[in-house]
Amino acid sequence: MSSSDYPLHTKGIFKSLPTFSPDLKDLTAIVTGANGISGFHTMRVLLEAPQRWKKVWAASRRPPPEEMMALLPAEQRARVEHVALDFLSSPEEIAKELKAKGVTADAVFFYSYAQPKNATAEAMVDVNSALLRNFIEALPKADIEPSRILLQIGAKTYGVHLGPARTPHVESDPRIDLEPNFYYPQEDILYQYCKDHPETKWNVIVPAWIIGAVNNAAMNALHPLAVYAAVQAHKREPLHFPGDYDSWMGVNTHSSAKLTGYLSEWAALEEKCANQTFNASDDSPLPNNRLWPELARWYGAEAGSGPELDESKLTTIDPGNVPTPLGYGPPLTPRFSFTLSQWAGKEENQAAWKEVMKKEGVTHNPFEDIEANFSFGEAVAWARVLQISMNKARYFGWTGHVDTLESLFLAYGEFQKIGMLPPMVVDKANPLI
Repeated sequence: MSSSDYPLHTKGIFKSLPTFSPDLKDLTAIVTGANGISGFHTMRVLLEAPQRWKKVWAASRRPPPEEMMALLPAEQRARVEHVALDFLSSPEEIAKELKAKGVTADAVFFYSYAQPKNATAEAMVDVNSALLRNFIEALPKADIEPSRILLQIGAKTYGVHLGPARTPHVESDPRIDLEPNFYYPQEDILYQYCKDHPETKWNVIVPAWIIGAVNNAAMNALHPLAVYAAVQAHKREPLHFPGDYDSWMGVNTHSSAKLTGYLSEWAALEEKCANQTFNASDDSPLPNNRLWPELARWYGAEAGSGPELDESKLTTIDPGNVPTPLGYGPPLTPRFSFTLSQWAGKEENQAAWKEVMKKEGVTHNPFEDIEANFSFGEAVAWARVLQISMNKARYFGWTGHVDTLESLFLAYGEFQKIGMLPPMVVDKANPLI
């Protein structure tokens, strides 16, 4: 029976979630990349349903860190078992490890990702295609026949990193061929596998900016904003917005990793969702003019005055006459008064963070690798406006929702628990209602 035959339910801030048939029970799953933002939170979602998911295999080189696992109740941790796999090894070697552990899987959730430093687009295609290909070719060799394999990709599939594209982004948009994109060969590998193994169906999930607490800050674009806010509050200085008026007013969509986990479970269990791609967002539009004053309030910083309006004080990145995903019109030209990386490079801010660390028991110092930990935040702060449509998921029956401000507040609170951020000075977020 479909989840549409059952009443919706709420779990904390996550509203209108599907309820599944009690006949769905004693399932097992493989979650790859379970120490990353999306993999870890999908694992958390599955573990919330012990009758439905009796066992979750966390497949990665290293197990999820202890501080992250401490966010889970003991009963949930007991149903996770790590299987150490190097997806760049051969399918035969991977299958050997899977068999040795006795791994089974009714569903596979694939989140593994590799980004070699200074890698070209071609190199990214090679390494990430190999990760997926080697792993799924190992499944039949290990006698594992999942009914569903779910692959999560990202909004770069719509060319958002290459310039303006049609918005909102929808799943039927054509591929962008301006440069190699490893998402496309990954999808093709998955499609071909399921064609060759008809007992297995596929799903592809496409989130926007991902929100969730893990100890790898480099891929969490909203973590450096909290670091910035905490330091400005510590120095008793305003939380100035680095972008221009357009980025202050532009509306973004974000994807809370846990809500995406609920959507991914729903897609993997619903027969009507077989062989479908779904965008995944909170469906909670959030412009910077709403986010930044709330961010200042959370950490006790004085709210800044908004965007810099003096054109002479703005820096413009002009990429020149380059093609865009849209196929016409000007390229994306980000404008800003400063960058988070420039701010992080100042000794006074690095010293202030060390004082925060000592005072609040924070163990992570993002200033030790500024490029890795701050540059991704620039895209949220001043460069990108990202809007993905949830119409298709709604059409298929998805109803889940979370207010992005409440979700971000929850994530920042969990970042504190794992030693990544200091505590906030208020008890709750003000949702956009």
